[in-house]
Amino acid sequence: MTTVSAAVVPASADGRPPEPAWDIARLFPPQGHWTPDDYLALETNHLVEFVDGAVDVLEMPTPLHQTVSLMLLRLLDGFVRQHGLGRVFYAPVPLLLWPGRIREPDLLFISQEHRSWIQATHCAGADLVMESLSTDRQHDLVTKRTEYARAGIPEYWIVDPQERRITVLRLQGDVYLEHGSWGVGEHASSASMVGFGVEVDEVFAD
Repeated sequence: MTTVSAAVVPASADGRPPEPAWDIARLFPPQGHWTPDDYLALETNHLVEFVDGAVDVLEMPTPLHQTVSLMLLRLLDGFVRQHGLGRVFYAPVPLLLWPGRIREPDLLFISQEHRSWIQATHCAGADLVMESLSTDRQHDLVTKRTEYARAGIPEYWIVDPQERRITVLRLQGDVYLEHGSWGVGEHASSASMVGFGVEVDEVFAD
C-alpha cells in the first residue's frame, strides 16, 4: 500500500489557514526519532508501518482489496487449522523484519516450529507472507519483495486483483525466485507448504 500525505483542509472562517493540532502532535516523537517501542505503543485504526525511525501512514484498503484478502485468509487459515500447522494473522499485525523496519503484510503464516515468533505486541518473523496489490504497486512488487527477502521469509505471495494473477516467490539465498505465476482458470500452489494451493478464479470470484 502507498504512503498517503495529509488531507487538504479548507481555510477557517476568518480566512486564515488552519493550524494542525500541534498539542496532540507533540505527544509523539518527530519523524526520524521514533523507536520500535514508540511504534508498537501507537493506538490507531489506521494502517501504519515503521521505517528507520519514522512512521508511514498507509492508504485505507478498498472493498476489492478486502474481499480478496478475506478470501485468501479463509483458504489459508482453513488449511493451516485443518492440518495443525501453526497460526495465520491478518492485517494490521506488525511484523518485525529487522531493527528499524516493521511492516504489516495482509496475511502472514507462522509455523508451529516458530511459534516463539508470536510476541505480545508483534510477530518477530514469518514463514509465509501474502500481499494483495493496491494502487502503489511498486511498494509490494519491489520494496517489500526486497525487504521480505532480506528478512529471510521463505515464501512471498503477490496477489494482483488488477491482472487477476497470483505469483508465488520462494527464497533462494538472499533473493526471491519465481515458484510460479498463475492466472484465471489455473491453480496456484505453495512452494513450501505441501498440499496448499488456491484456485485463482475462487480468489477473485467477487
